[in-house]
Amino acid sequence: MSDIERLVTSGTFELDGGSWEVENNIWLVGDGDDVVVFDAAHSAQPIIEAVGGRNVIAVVCTHGHNDHITVAPELGQALDAPVLLHPADDMLWRMTHPDKEFRSVEDDVVLRVGGLELHVLHTPGHSPGSVCWYAPDLRAVFSGDTLFQGGPGATGRSFSDFPTILQSISGRLGPLPADTVVYTGHGDTTTVGDEIVHYDDWVARGH
Repeated sequence: MSDIERLVTSGTFELDGGSWEVENNIWLVGDGDDVVVFDAAHSAQPIIEAVGGRNVIAVVCTHGHNDHITVAPELGQALDAPVLLHPADDMLWRMTHPDKEFRSVEDDVVLRVGGLELHVLHTPGHSPGSVCWYAPDLRAVFSGDTLFQGGPGATGRSFSDFPTILQSISGRLGPLPADTVVYTGHGDTTTVGDEIVHYDDWVARGH
């Protein structure tokens, strides 16, 4: 039996000289033996406690913004797990961890955990290396900050681009089954179908 567990941690997101208080979702996917951790936000100890001694296949970073990778190297070491990030976000990673390394993950890579397959979908726009992870057997996609309840992730800061995130959502997430649950980097879950119906509104809005 594989399942999805949610953990929320609080801290700051910092970019372009600004700082914002945020709450981040951390998703644990797997079973009683093995688990994948999605995003390493703010504090390591609550994540380690949630893992509860299970084997960690990977600490996956959906993108390189500091609030999603805060404790990634610390977690990787503590849990003896690789830290995965798309290499297009290397410059964001270096802002937080200039002397630490990660393992590059590319489009269409598949991770296996607890009898599940997790498929990488490269979805640039919020950042160049943003990725979503699709779990067909769970009818779930872990979207990071690419798609939220209410629309695309923010694109008003460095290394982001609104037309690009629209293309990523329509091309990579839009074709998924409409009832696919979107497990977001912040806030509540939604479904692909509930969001994609508003696509033309997002285009008209222009940001």
